[in-house]
Amino acid sequence: MEFSLLGPIAVTTGSAELSLGPAKRRSVLALLLLQPNTTVPLEQLIDSLWEDEPPEHARTVVQGHVSRLRATLAEGGAEAYGIELTTHGSAYLLRLPEELIDAHRFGELVALARPEVAPGDAVPLLREALGLWHGPALTGTVTSPPFAAAAHALEERRLTAVEALGRAHGALGEHEQAAAILYSAAVNHPLREGLIAGLMRALFRTGRQSDALEWFHRTRRLLNEELGVDPGERLRGAYEEILRAEAAGGGRAKPASGTRTTGADSAGAPGQNRSAADRGPRPVAGTDRGPVPDGTGAVDARGGEAGPGGDGARTGATDGTGAGSGRAGAAPRLLPRAPARFLGRERELAALTAVLTDGGTGESPLAVVAGPAGVGKTACAVQWAHLRAGAFPDGQLFADLRGFGEGDEAAPAEILRDFLLALGTPPERVPGSAQAASALFRSLVAERRLLVVLDNARSSAQVRPLLPGGPHCATVVTSRSRLDGLVATDCARPVGLQTLGHEEGAALLGAMLGPERVAEDPAAARELVDLCDGLPLALRAAAAQLTARPRWRLARLAAALRDERRRLALLSAEDTGIAAALRMSVARLSADDAQLLSALATSADGHLNASLAAALAGYDPERTQDGLDRLAEMHLVDEEATDVYTISTLTQLFARDERGESGEGGKHGTGDGSKE
Repeated sequence: MEFSLLGPIAVTTGSAELSLGPAKRRSVLALLLLQPNTTVPLEQLIDSLWEDEPPEHARTVVQGHVSRLRATLAEGGAEAYGIELTTHGSAYLLRLPEELIDAHRFGELVALARPEVAPGDAVPLLREALGLWHGPALTGTVTSPPFAAAAHALEERRLTAVEALGRAHGALGEHEQAAAILYSAAVNHPLREGLIAGLMRALFRTGRQSDALEWFHRTRRLLNEELGVDPGERLRGAYEEILRAEAAGGGRAKPASGTRTTGADSAGAPGQNRSAADRGPRPVAGTDRGPVPDGTGAVDARGGEAGPGGDGARTGATDGTGAGSGRAGAAPRLLPRAPARFLGRERELAALTAVLTDGGTGESPLAVVAGPAGVGKTACAVQWAHLRAGAFPDGQLFADLRGFGEGDEAAPAEILRDFLLALGTPPERVPGSAQAASALFRSLVAERRLLVVLDNARSSAQVRPLLPGGPHCATVVTSRSRLDGLVATDCARPVGLQTLGHEEGAALLGAMLGPERVAEDPAAARELVDLCDGLPLALRAAAAQLTARPRWRLARLAAALRDERRRLALLSAEDTGIAAALRMSVARLSADDAQLLSALATSADGHLNASLAAALAGYDPERTQDGLDRLAEMHLVDEEATDVYTISTLTQLFARDERGESGEGGKHGTGDGSKE
């Protein structure tokens, strides 16, 4: 006879499974199995079985379940296995050999495994332990806090075993197996930093460095957005280890034969698994264009060491410590994976090409992709970067500036450190100040063909220290703000991103759901585009709802979305959604501008002018006009023509919800409302 807690609650004898009855009876058995050979008070059973106030007859219900369990176990031959369910006053005791419980056997196997000391022995032990799991722990029990806590504790033990198995495979040099094991767990537990760090190392050691770095950036965003924290030591350590190894051209194994070079890797991890031949030209020995600082830190303007000939960097010279500061190994490829199901945007992609193609001006071209929250700015910029990667053989750098998130924006010194490490600068040579690091960065890339993608910028001041100076470098910045300051001081060219029309929106739904499903009801597809305000993020969330409900027709979701009280909630999918995106924008507003936006949300049709806005907000005309200008700069309202403003329906709904929650004019941000 065997008892299962690691999945559905079950009791098997031979090849037969005993019938345990309803959820509360299974829950009684589970609680007794979680404390084997220990008396469990009746009151504890009652408190665990009923989340709310238990009924008056709760004691009788529990006693009935215990009686039926005793009979079921007896019918299954429990006595022959040394199993006995007894009553001790107002408590119960399930006496049995603990090795009959799968959770106990799991713990023993994990304890025997020593992945660092004896990885060859640890792999079969850990695989056997994990093989005991058949789904989420304690499946079939009631949904009360005690059972949720117990299930969580068991899941933590499982994840610890998964991490240990990954380490064991890694110690044996079996990095593909490690990546395959860790990937599935990482997808389901995206905030578990130790797990992500292990996956990053495994991916890197199979030659999939772009995938490894994408996992870091994704996890950093999630930690910031959901918990308001930065990556911890383990995750950060794995990231810097990969950057240093990549810059040095070593530290990773060759990809196994047959590894795909695009799309998902053999472990299922997303990314652009490009072979060395796909990564563009490698530097020829003796032609490294990175500068080599001398003892005083002086660098020749052309990128070589100051001194006779000025070409120390071109001959592989080193600094006084013997550490070369030029490129060592492959050019950095830090782009996230190309966006999935990317459609259209041909005009915007062409505009980026026109702006960023070297026109012989001797200047480093700079484009700002701006638009409202959820319009797809990052996807457009990353898609263009992948399409044009071949034009930048010396590498592509990427950084999330976290300008619109719940935590603090990324400091320029933090981003510059990552860039310098990726370009081969030894950690001890990275300057501590942002100003010095910015100067070194510009010197290193002065003569390179390099692409820099700066995502989610809050202000021009945050971007300026990160701009390369070389004429062959190009920079793409994405932001919800227009970043007029960059246009004024750095000749940035704006590339505006608009919402999708009916045809483009329906095509996106078709790409996500399958064209046949959309073709069944084109009118409902058009309505969904309207209800989502043509925002790709909202449409993808709607598609996620329909994917999870394959029997739903598009018209059913459209009908649900017509209820304005539910629309924002329905247009969310786990950690993403239009409400979360708008919240990040509104959090950056000053109190006055948040109040103005809240007032605009009361407009009947979302169309208004400065006079009507002033009347709604109770502001004087000058204060109202300044506020409208700032809201338009942040793409929270749209200025269609002179003194003609519109606010989208989803923004209105969000602002109304915020107004209702706060009891006044919305939740106020910390910005000062001033323009750059």
